[in-house]
Amino acid sequence: MSGATDSVGAAIRADAARVLARIVFDGVSLRSAFDARAARSADARDRALLSATLFSASRWWLRFDAVLARLLERALPAKAREIHALLVLGLVQIETMGMPEYAVVAACVDAARLLGQPRHAGLVNAVLRRYLREREALLAAADLDAVSRHAHPRWMIERISSDWPRDAEAIFAANNCAAALTLRVNRRRSSPEDMIARLAAAGVVAEAPAHLPDGLILAESTDVSRLPGFAEGCFSVQDGAAQQVVDLLDVAAGQRVLDACAAPGGKSAHILERAAVELTALDADAGRLPRVRENLARLGLSANVLHGDASRPPGWWDGKPFDRILLDAPCSASGIIRRQPDIKLHRRAADIAPLAAMQARLGAALWPMLAPGGKLLYATCSIFRAENEVVVAGLLDAHADARALPIAERHGRVAGNGRQNLPGNKGMDGFYYALVEKDRS
Repeated sequence: MSGATDSVGAAIRADAARVLARIVFDGVSLRSAFDARAARSADARDRALLSATLFSASRWWLRFDAVLARLLERALPAKAREIHALLVLGLVQIETMGMPEYAVVAACVDAARLLGQPRHAGLVNAVLRRYLREREALLAAADLDAVSRHAHPRWMIERISSDWPRDAEAIFAANNCAAALTLRVNRRRSSPEDMIARLAAAGVVAEAPAHLPDGLILAESTDVSRLPGFAEGCFSVQDGAAQQVVDLLDVAAGQRVLDACAAPGGKSAHILERAAVELTALDADAGRLPRVRENLARLGLSANVLHGDASRPPGWWDGKPFDRILLDAPCSASGIIRRQPDIKLHRRAADIAPLAAMQARLGAALWPMLAPGGKLLYATCSIFRAENEVVVAGLLDAHADARALPIAERHGRVAGNGRQNLPGNKGMDGFYYALVEKDRS
């Protein structure tokens, strides 16, 4: 390895340690922290290594932070938090990313100097080399505690184990695996067959899974903005579980449709790709609406994009009922941890009850806007029963004119009045669906 390559590797690790410290200690989201740093890098390979390191370190933090605690004689001071992050990411790179062990050690030692803490370079060297000598015993010790064994917070382990006792181990494992890159083809501009051919011509391998009529799964992750067809709006990035929402909503031309929590607009776009409906894309966060408009414009679609709180209809509703309502409710995002591993670091047990209460308020507010004979699809990317079947049961109990419709087995296992897809099933995210119809009378 050349000296120039060595220095680049050290610089990327120093950058990763800075960003990881913000994620872990300041509560900054992985995506926003990465995007802010990646915007300053022109080299695609550097961005890819930074991304892979940050996602892996966030995914495995709770395991290797526990290992680090056994390697240190005393806890690092708060002012050395970037060294703390550097040590954890070094352990993660050695153990989970298949990188040459001593190259990682050398680059992390140099990174400590780049972080302005040369006096900690010796500590970094000693800790990582000790890990290489004692790794078997250290990992065995980490396996004795559920938190470090599964790399999940204790409250989450307990809730998942309670909600899904037979599936908990598989859920933890799925959450700790990187998700495949899944595309949704815009059938107004292309087809899965055409896109497979275009991608193949560019050296990108993709397959069309039988359970996703508009979906493609790529063999490797890549920068989608550089793929053929992206600028022309031929496809979007969307997990298969999210794509199935529109299958269940069963939209038809001419219907009035509301996407009640629309940002960033992926499901709104999919609805419009399926049928020429009159769509209202609503979101309470005005700052996210430009992204909705940008996505629709790239795909050649149009909708009535509104800023408004779905739980307070007088501020935005024109009084005309909707034939279909999609309530893709804000939630814990516990079903997409494999895509957003920092959820394990940021979400708290105390968040769940307020989220469930908000979800119930949204359902109650939207029900009067649904036309007789209309359908409301309640969906979340959560796997917690309190946010899913409990909320839907409350909606059904509160409205005599509401009835749950059956959902096909392919959408997951029965969960109350809906279906729950668990993380990793058919390579998809965790997602809940419940379809509720209003009586015609």
